[in-house]
Amino acid sequence: MSIRLPAPIDLYFASENAHDPSAIDRCFAAGSVVRDEGKTITGAAAIKAWRIETSRKYRHTVEPLAVSARDGRVVVTGKVSGDFPGSPINLEHIFEIEDGRIVSLEIRP
Repeated sequence: MSIRLPAPIDLYFASENAHDPSAIDRCFAAGSVVRDEGKTITGAAAIKAWRIETSRKYRHTVEPLAVSARDGRVVVTGKVSGDFPGSPINLEHIFEIEDGRIVSLEIRP
Protein backbone atom coordinates (compact mmCIF):
# COMPACT_ATOMS: atom_id res chain seq x y z
CA MET A 1 0.00 0.00 0.00
CA SER A 2 1.43 3.38 -0.93
CA ILE A 3 0.79 6.55 1.01
CA ARG A 4 -0.26 9.73 -0.80
CA LEU A 5 1.43 12.77 0.69
CA PRO A 6 0.95 16.44 -0.15
CA ALA A 7 3.60 17.54 -2.67
CA PRO A 8 5.86 19.54 -0.30
CA ILE A 9 5.87 16.69 2.24
CA ASP A 10 6.59 14.11 -0.45
CA LEU A 11 9.50 16.27 -1.63
CA TYR A 12 10.72 16.64 1.97
CA PHE A 13 10.92 12.87 2.51
CA ALA A 14 12.43 12.22 -0.94
CA SER A 15 15.19 14.75 -0.27
CA GLU A 16 15.66 13.42 3.28
CA ASN A 17 16.25 9.90 1.99
CA ALA A 18 18.53 11.09 -0.83
CA HIS A 19 20.48 13.22 1.70
CA ASP A 20 19.94 16.16 -0.65
CA PRO A 21 19.29 19.42 1.24
CA SER A 22 18.95 21.42 -2.00
CA ALA A 23 15.18 20.74 -2.01
CA ILE A 24 14.69 22.72 1.22
CA ASP A 25 14.00 25.91 -0.74
CA ARG A 26 11.28 24.16 -2.75
CA CYS A 27 9.39 22.55 0.14
CA PHE A 28 9.81 25.02 3.05
CA ALA A 29 8.56 28.61 3.20
CA ALA A 30 11.18 31.30 3.94
CA GLY A 31 10.24 31.76 7.62
CA SER A 32 9.51 28.11 8.41
CA VAL A 33 10.11 26.60 11.83
CA VAL A 34 11.33 23.08 12.65
CA ARG A 35 11.23 21.58 16.15
CA ASP A 36 13.41 18.51 16.64
CA GLU A 37 15.42 17.04 19.53
CA GLY A 38 14.47 19.93 21.82
CA LYS A 39 15.71 22.56 19.35
CA THR A 40 13.82 25.15 17.33
CA ILE A 41 15.28 25.92 13.92
CA THR A 42 13.93 28.99 12.09
CA GLY A 43 14.34 30.02 8.46
CA ALA A 44 15.25 28.14 5.29
CA ALA A 45 19.03 28.62 5.66
CA ALA A 46 19.04 27.33 9.25
CA ILE A 47 16.76 24.43 8.27
CA LYS A 48 19.14 23.50 5.45
CA ALA A 49 22.09 23.54 7.90
CA TRP A 50 20.07 21.37 10.33
CA ARG A 51 19.33 18.87 7.55
CA ILE A 52 23.01 18.66 6.56
CA GLU A 53 24.06 18.15 10.19
CA THR A 54 21.43 15.50 11.01
CA SER A 55 22.19 13.63 7.79
CA ARG A 56 25.92 13.60 8.61
CA LYS A 57 25.34 12.67 12.24
CA TYR A 58 22.70 9.94 11.87
CA ARG A 59 22.98 8.73 8.23
CA HIS A 60 19.28 8.07 8.42
CA THR A 61 16.36 7.29 6.16
CA VAL A 62 12.64 7.71 6.78
CA GLU A 63 9.92 5.39 5.52
CA PRO A 64 6.48 7.02 5.76
CA LEU A 65 4.13 4.41 7.25
CA ALA A 66 0.88 6.32 7.80
CA VAL A 67 -0.61 9.75 7.23
CA SER A 68 -3.51 11.47 8.97
CA ALA A 69 -4.93 14.92 9.61
CA ARG A 70 -4.97 16.42 13.11
CA ASP A 71 -5.99 19.97 14.05
CA GLY A 72 -5.30 21.29 10.55
CA ARG A 73 -1.92 19.62 10.37
CA VAL A 74 -0.66 16.64 8.38
CA VAL A 75 0.80 13.94 10.64
CA VAL A 76 3.11 11.39 9.04
CA THR A 77 4.31 8.46 11.11
CA GLY A 78 7.70 7.47 9.75
CA LYS A 79 10.08 4.63 10.49
CA VAL A 80 13.45 6.31 10.97
CA SER A 81 16.50 4.07 10.56
CA GLY A 82 20.09 5.17 10.97
CA ASP A 83 23.20 5.39 13.12
CA PHE A 84 21.64 6.09 16.51
CA PRO A 85 20.69 4.03 19.59
CA GLY A 86 17.29 2.37 19.28
CA SER A 87 17.22 2.42 15.48
CA PRO A 88 14.79 1.97 13.87
CA ILE A 89 12.19 4.08 15.66
CA ASN A 90 8.79 5.37 14.61
CA LEU A 91 8.49 9.15 14.87
CA GLU A 92 5.64 11.55 14.18
CA HIS A 93 6.38 14.28 11.66
CA ILE A 94 3.75 16.98 12.18
CA PHE A 95 3.54 19.40 9.26
CA GLU A 96 1.70 22.67 8.70
CA ILE A 97 1.39 23.72 5.07
CA GLU A 98 0.44 27.12 3.66
CA ASP A 99 0.43 28.12 -0.01
CA GLY A 100 2.04 24.84 -1.06
CA ARG A 101 5.02 25.11 1.32
CA ILE A 102 5.85 23.68 4.74
CA VAL A 103 5.66 26.43 7.37
CA SER A 104 6.09 24.21 10.41
CA LEU A 105 7.49 20.76 11.15
CA GLU A 106 7.67 19.09 14.54
CA ILE A 107 9.36 15.70 14.89
CA ARG A 108 8.55 13.71 18.01
CA PRO A 109 8.18 10.16 19.36
